[in-house]
Amino acid sequence: MSGSLPMASGRWTTRRAERRPWCRLVLAIVLIAGHAQLARSAGQNACEKPVYLTLDTGHMGVAPLIAEVLNRQQVKVTFFAAQERSQTGDGSLGNDWAPWWKARAAEGHEFASHTYDHTYWRADLPGEPPRFRVRPSSGPSQGRESTWTAAQYCEEIGKSARRLQEITGQKPLPLFRAPGGKTSPRLLAAARACGYEHVAWAPAGFLGDELPSESVSNEALLKKALRDVRAGDIMVAHLGIWSRKDPWAPAVLEPLITGLKERGFCFATLREHPAYRGWIAAHGG
Repeated sequence: MSGSLPMASGRWTTRRAERRPWCRLVLAIVLIAGHAQLARSAGQNACEKPVYLTLDTGHMGVAPLIAEVLNRQQVKVTFFAAQERSQTGDGSLGNDWAPWWKARAAEGHEFASHTYDHTYWRADLPGEPPRFRVRPSSGPSQGRESTWTAAQYCEEIGKSARRLQEITGQKPLPLFRAPGGKTSPRLLAAARACGYEHVAWAPAGFLGDELPSESVSNEALLKKALRDVRAGDIMVAHLGIWSRKDPWAPAVLEPLITGLKERGFCFATLREHPAYRGWIAAHGG
């Protein structure tokens, strides 16, 4: 008998509460708020026109301004990082810039290797095992060509990834971008064998910040990107280009982001890209 009393009391309390108008009002508000939250979440995940902005390192002079724009616009990007000479500090992956990278990690951006010394592939060499002619554009061997094995090239990719993880506390994606996008099938196969998939960019995704501003204005680059970029495109720009006298960033960056948003595009990192999701999952990204 004593065990049945709480049940009877609970049913009586519920029925009594249901008769109170304010209880029904509160319940309705809770349900409406819940449905609104679900709708917002669905809307955030329902974008049918994603684009993928990627930023390679450079002289870092515009990096703080770029970070402000990305934060203001709530856009997440994928950074490809190398230890390049910077306008201030001890290089783009040096200790002076470490707090900047750590802050980007806290904001939810993704990271991947751009090789450590921004090392360009120059040519495959004949014979087995694979060997490559390479030329770093920074670091102690800057400007000097040398011959590397596949293992040496993999170490060059991995060195940047390890430095990024050391700085940010976040594991980089198992992706890399060769400087200048210059590769060969043998080089790509060597990189895949040690766990790294290469990421290039769409033709329309070349945003032109490496071009001379004397012949290609920021206005022209912005107009071209807004006209040509399509859903699914990977875009590329840099954290500062030494040779461009009228800097692309941040002049073009925010108008580009807002213009693409107005056209129904949304921004995502490469972790969400359908061409790389499987690779990232399979390689511990």
